[in-house]
Formats: sequence, C-alpha cells, structure tokens
Amino acid sequence: MNNPQFKSILKKYEQKRLFAEQDLELRKKALYSKNKRLEEIDSELSSHAISTAKAMLSSGKDTLEDFISKKNALQEERTTILKTLGKNPDFLLPTFECTLCKDTGYIYSLVGDAPCNCLKQELFNLEFNKYNMGNLEKENFKNFDCSLYSDVVDSEKYDSDISPRENILNIQKIAERFISNFDNPEEKNLLFRGQSGLGKTFLSNCIANELLKEKKTVLYQTAPVLLDEVISCRLNKPDANPNILKNILNADLLIIDDLGTESINSMKFTELFNILNTRLLNQNKRITKTIISTNFSLQEMYSVYDERIVSRIVGYYTVCKFFGDDIRFKKI
Repeated sequence: MNNPQFKSILKKYEQKRLFAEQDLELRKKALYSKNKRLEEIDSELSSHAISTAKAMLSSGKDTLEDFISKKNALQEERTTILKTLGKNPDFLLPTFECTLCKDTGYIYSLVGDAPCNCLKQELFNLEFNKYNMGNLEKENFKNFDCSLYSDVVDSEKYDSDISPRENILNIQKIAERFISNFDNPEEKNLLFRGQSGLGKTFLSNCIANELLKEKKTVLYQTAPVLLDEVISCRLNKPDANPNILKNILNADLLIIDDLGTESINSMKFTELFNILNTRLLNQNKRITKTIISTNFSLQEMYSVYDERIVSRIVGYYTVCKFFGDDIRFKKI
C-alpha cells in the first residue's frame, strides 16, 4: 500500500463524514420548520453541555445534579416531540456507513487507537480483492438460482444418489449455517470441490457478501497469487507486500480460490501449511475461518499435497462436493 493510495482512502472517509453531517443538517432544517421548539431544545442542549462541563470542574455535587436533571428533561421533551412527528430519537444523529468508527476508519479507546474493520476491508479490497470480488452486487443469495441445476438423479454420472439441484440446496444450507455460526469456534471451515462452472466461486462470494454486512473482514485471493506473494515477502523482494502474511492470518474470512492451479514446490507446501494451521489454531486469539475451492478430488489432493495439509483440511473443513453440468452455459 503506497502513501497516495492510503491518503485517497482517508479522503474517502472524510467525504463520507462530511456527507453524513450535511445530510443531518438537511434533516434538522426540515424538522425545525415543522416544530420550532425542536430547534430551541437543540440550542439549549448545546449550551447546556458547555455549562455541565464547567460545573464538573468547579461546582459542587448539587449543582452538577441540577445540570444533569435539566439535560435529561430537555432530551425527554425532544423525544416526545419526535414521536409526534413519527421519528425516533436517532433521527437527529448523523447516519454513518460504519456505526463502529463513525466513518473515521479508527476505533479510539483509552488503551490506544486501532483500525476499524471497515478500513481494513478497504485496504484488502484495494490490494487483494478488486480482481476476485468484483461481482458482489450480483453474486449474492438473492440471485442464487437452483433451477440452473438438474433435478435428475444420475448416480452413474455423478456418483451420488441425489440430484445436482438437491445437492446445491444442501450446500446452500451448509453455507448459511457457516455464516450464522461464524463466531462459533466449533463451526468448521469449508472446502468447495468440483469442476469449474458449478458455482463454487459464486457461493464463496455469497458468503463474503453476508459476512461483510456483519462487519467481518474478507480477504479473497487465488492460491497461485497468494502463495507467490507470501514467498516474495519471505524472500524480502523489493516489490513484496510487507503486510501480506499478517493480513492473511488476521482476516476474519480467508477465501483461497483455485487451490491446485499453483506451481508446486516444498516452500509453497510449507507456507500453505503454516497459513492453514495458524488460522485453525486461532493463534491471534481471534476466531478466523477459511474457505478453499479446488477442482481436485480428495484423492488428487492426497497425491499432490503434503499429508499434513490434507489432514488439516479433512479434519477441520466441511467438504462440499459440487457436481452437475456447467451452469455458465445455462446463464447465457
């Protein structure tokens, strides 16, 4: 992440805060025109806040209690007026995109300031996700169409006693349970396996979509790019991203797409094992989950990867087998 890019992101946050403040002023003016008393109350509360601060420094306890009592009375009167106008008390507060950081990008506390998840996600999107999660507006559960999958059972062709449609509906339920139980350490990770064109990437994006709504961070990258970037960082190459490994290990959800398309060597085996194992062990004292998609069968994975890698996947991942005909042709 270079400095101009980071400044651009912070400028975006500044613009969001400015928009929220301007929007609030417009809403206030509209309400003040309907009830002048609201404007008077807000003015009194503003001056009252200054008086209360002074009282806390110089006045006695009785005086401070009088200030607090008056403030509460003004707030109750304002709430009553808002109710008569069909508005809730929050109507006179700024509407921020992120309620956690109030569109500042940071969570401020007495123990120190920390980047908000929304800022982390902005950085992930810029550095990793822009080529992998470009269709999130379309790839969501609302647009999930099970009719693209055949409802014909063909055990000889698919090695299954259920139809592709029933299978994908079962996988959808697994995905929804994964989202609902994301913060449960007992909930397993997901392995999506099957040939191309069966919806693995689409369903990964559906899950990413829902978790982003929950303010989780999502890092999505193909296995070849992900492992190449990690190794570049390990070797201290000039163009390496120094934060790549930290981001991979700390993202709430890591999606590794196209596992098996990367070139194979012992260094990549080691890095892949470290990534999967570290996230499984929650070494950062945080619950993190991983989704892996691959065209490989489990037998092919055992023949290609170190046994330690496959044993982690088999033991700690719910394996979802995608089968059927290529749905990409049915969408045309």
